[in-house]
Amino acid sequence: MSNMSSEKFPFLEATVESFHTALQDHKITSESLVKWYMDRIQAMNNNGPQIQAIVNVNPHAVTEAKALDDYYVKNGSFKGPLHGVPVLIKDQAETKGIITTFGCNAFKNYIPAEDAEIIKRLREAGAVILAKTSMCDFAAGWFSFSSATDHTKNPYALDRESGGSSAGTSAGIASNFGLIGIGEDTGGSIRLPASFNNVFGLRITTGLISRNGFSPLVHFQDTPGPIARTARDVAKLMDVIVGYDAKDPFTAATCCTKDASNYEAALDNADLKTFRVGILANAFGPNDNPDSASVNEVVFHAIDMLKNNGVVVVEGLNLPDISKWIEETSLYALQSKKDIGNFLSLRPDTPVKSFMEIYESKSFHPMNDLFHDIANGPEDPTTDANYYRMRMRQAEFRRTILNMMADKRVDFLIFPTVQVLPPTREELYSQKWTCLTFPTNTVIASQSELPAMSIPAGFTREGIPVGFELVGKPFAEAQLLQFAHDYERHANPRKAPLFNEPIEMNLR
Repeated sequence: MSNMSSEKFPFLEATVESFHTALQDHKITSESLVKWYMDRIQAMNNNGPQIQAIVNVNPHAVTEAKALDDYYVKNGSFKGPLHGVPVLIKDQAETKGIITTFGCNAFKNYIPAEDAEIIKRLREAGAVILAKTSMCDFAAGWFSFSSATDHTKNPYALDRESGGSSAGTSAGIASNFGLIGIGEDTGGSIRLPASFNNVFGLRITTGLISRNGFSPLVHFQDTPGPIARTARDVAKLMDVIVGYDAKDPFTAATCCTKDASNYEAALDNADLKTFRVGILANAFGPNDNPDSASVNEVVFHAIDMLKNNGVVVVEGLNLPDISKWIEETSLYALQSKKDIGNFLSLRPDTPVKSFMEIYESKSFHPMNDLFHDIANGPEDPTTDANYYRMRMRQAEFRRTILNMMADKRVDFLIFPTVQVLPPTREELYSQKWTCLTFPTNTVIASQSELPAMSIPAGFTREGIPVGFELVGKPFAEAQLLQFAHDYERHANPRKAPLFNEPIEMNLR
């Protein structure tokens, strides 16, 4: 490392802004930041608390960071808006020259020949791809069970679940293993683990971000997205990764928004008092369940804070037959076998070419029960008598939610991201929940194609993180970020895990 006094830089809870300011003041380099994160991963991911959020570290990360430092010295300017920023990438995205497992041990030696579109955009913006993060096999579940990494611990309660499927990105960002992160969300796989790990996670209107190079689960619901410790860093990521990609026809949706490349700029006008929020009462779990009662207490405390800061809160909204809506719009068991198979069959170097090859060879974690539902599904989902009816029900679900929002004149719906606390490992092995019975509210937005954000609400009395979800109207990402940013300024809900305190890192 150079003679810069990087010890003065507050590595813990660093933001893109704090890093770039220190870079310009010659207090740190990208190389030193990358090395600090690598030391921390070594001390805490594989040793110490053994979080198991990281699958593989990019073997070229230090070299790439040093090249960006040299670029800055030579040109006196940043390569792009994420210059030198170390990013954690869910191992669902293909990365050229870096092993990509999709959470599955059968792919432990698979090195893609090409970057996913989102990785190309990050590199062009000057980011350093620091590491690939853990996920359940092919993103098929709400928990972190993975044949590649076994499981990922919750850094706030090591006996509890970190949530899936973007377990490693969420737990890794919470643990300060990277500066910002990329997850992927089909039924809630960004927002659920974001809630469990006290970070911000945004599911965008499907199509704003290219899925090219990401393994699919349900192609018309799949979307990559940002995970970060602050709302501003989520917005910075959005400015880089949102955009049209001819290889993903869904990204024609970018023509429908004027906010692309302006998400961070929109934060300048953030004011909670400009929003009306509706409490979706029947998305809260029952108070006679201690887990749900703890979640509800934290979320209602956050709602009280919103009221005290001028947000108009409309109480008592109900979505009739919400359980039936969710059941009749859930297409994972019908769609995923075909989508995963199509993805694998198009890649010449993958070790297997179909979902059933993975299933029949038992190359998945035995706790990933959704694999059995997918295996029992049809080869062609359109042959199922209910398929088109369920697709239509998704459109009807969206219209029903939007009509309720219009009738009550609310900008957003608010409710717990998940109705219960992160389960303990013991609860999961006793099969208290299955994938299709776990009470996550994230499916409401996913199965109605609406954007939504999980925002840290705070902590239970026992110190367990809880998030609330904010569901917006189509293409309301800028407004979601404005709300999250101003809420963050008032509530300061982000707290680093306690194990940050006693560990001393080796600054090289």
